[in-house]
Amino acid sequence: MNLPERRESRFPFPELFDWIEHPMFGLRPFGQIVRIEDYLAEGRYVLRAELPGLDPDKDVEITVGGGVLHIRAEKSRKATEPHRSEFVYGSLSRSVTLPATAKTDDVKATYQGGVLEISIGLAEDKKAEGRRIAIEH
Repeated sequence: MNLPERRESRFPFPELFDWIEHPMFGLRPFGQIVRIEDYLAEGRYVLRAELPGLDPDKDVEITVGGGVLHIRAEKSRKATEPHRSEFVYGSLSRSVTLPATAKTDDVKATYQGGVLEISIGLAEDKKAEGRRIAIEH
């Protein structure tokens, strides 16, 4: 028997946030959250989002503005109603604050195997040089 794998977190109860965000508890009544992972690779900020069973041309909208990346999607039920379903339907959304050096005119998105991958170019981070401040008296 295999035990469920725990996510690494400094918070002692990492699943608590998942429970709180569940619509049953009322903190996310108007749609489900899109699960994401992000990282830096080859001078780009990369964000991957789980969006299985969607048509990226019809059901997914990606916008960037004000230093924030917005992902919105709509997952509709099929014509036949299942006897039992644990799938999530309806509106899905997620907004992510981009790194300060993100170039919002250099954004690429791909969708493969139910995963949306968005990559955003990053400008070179200029190291601020220290300077001496004169004290007035």
